[in-house]
Amino acid sequence: MSFFVELWESVFTPGTTPALITATHASFILLIISLLVLIFLTKSIHFINLLVIAVLLYASVFWFINELQQVKLQSNNELSQKELEKESESEKLSANATESSQTTATSEDIKLRKRKV
Repeated sequence: MSFFVELWESVFTPGTTPALITATHASFILLIISLLVLIFLTKSIHFINLLVIAVLLYASVFWFINELQQVKLQSNNELSQKELEKESESEKLSANATESSQTTATSEDIKLRKRKV
């Protein structure tokens, strides 16, 4: 029974967990086995097509799981900290831009005053 509890808890955990991977592989293997049995019993082209679709879907899910395991997932705290750093950098840049525009405006004012005199 602990496998099902672990599987349920893996729904709320970011990334992939061993229970989720095991359940995914088991469900696809059972699907493929049942389709093979149906192909053997009925020899229907429809079940062959479904088997091809299931195998391709299983391959793509397997690839996606491997890609997720290679990527380092970040927690919410890390993401919010990065957002705060980006906001502070953008505020500094905007403050520098307004200061430079003010100094530019004052130098232009000086040039205009010199011309008037």
